[in-house]
Amino acid sequence: MSASFDRRTAIKGILAGTVTLGIPTGLSALVTPNEELKLDSNMLKGRINHSVARWCFSDFDVETLCVEAKKIGITGIDLVGPKDWPILKKHNLVSTMCNGAELNLVDGFNDLKFHEQLIKNYTEMIPLVAEAGYKNLICFSGNRRGKTDEEGWNNCVMGLKKLIPLAEKHKVTLVMELLNSKIDHKDYQCDKTYWGVELAKRINSENFKLLYDIYHMQIDEGDVIRTIRENHKYIAHYHTGGVPGRNEIDESQELNYSTIMKAIGDTGFTGFVGQEFIPKQKDKIASLKKAIAICDI
Repeated sequence: MSASFDRRTAIKGILAGTVTLGIPTGLSALVTPNEELKLDSNMLKGRINHSVARWCFSDFDVETLCVEAKKIGITGIDLVGPKDWPILKKHNLVSTMCNGAELNLVDGFNDLKFHEQLIKNYTEMIPLVAEAGYKNLICFSGNRRGKTDEEGWNNCVMGLKKLIPLAEKHKVTLVMELLNSKIDHKDYQCDKTYWGVELAKRINSENFKLLYDIYHMQIDEGDVIRTIRENHKYIAHYHTGGVPGRNEIDESQELNYSTIMKAIGDTGFTGFVGQEFIPKQKDKIASLKKAIAICDI
């Protein structure tokens, strides 16, 4: 991922409900329907539920992304906050991984000094997610900043357990994302599957699970399929991305996404797999269509 364009930079401009909220520039007038890019959703096999991360396609306004996603057979958009939920509903799409309660990616539940604001934000957001009919709300550990694993776990448990009763009441799952600390998110604490799984065990609620980002975990630990098989009960959502570079998930990178999707399907997973790659190709929607075809096992 280049220094000039990464998730942290893009997300500052499109996260809804945060102090850094920005309104994305729309390109709907520049995008024309292309019959070759249409994929009849009835042709999809239905074993994998497909979504796409909004930030990766920030060249398009939300309305245009919804229109193009529907053509391909995608049924959900990841990382969309309350401001844009009406647009998703208009197109009969689901906000598959809601956001807007988090502070950012580095200031999270592993640090007590952020708890007051985080608990306030999530206490307000959880009922909104439920009222909209959605299920998943993202959260982050935050950066380690010298904390031991034990300190990080204890602090996360302390903060998250104050929210779990509300999440359980509203049937909303708080989902902590696994991010690599080797390349993209230096010092992030929840950077290995074992760390997230141990946290989930300590919280001990069906309303706290993990977002297993395949791209991130390939970088920090590898052994993707075995890890998924052994820990799938703690995973609520998956993200894709080509390794290295977080670009298209085709033959230009090292992971066999079709085989990974088969392993996910074999676990009985019924959640969503979100495409979270940054397209390099000029025709970004064509890249998205190809990614869905690769993952439609």
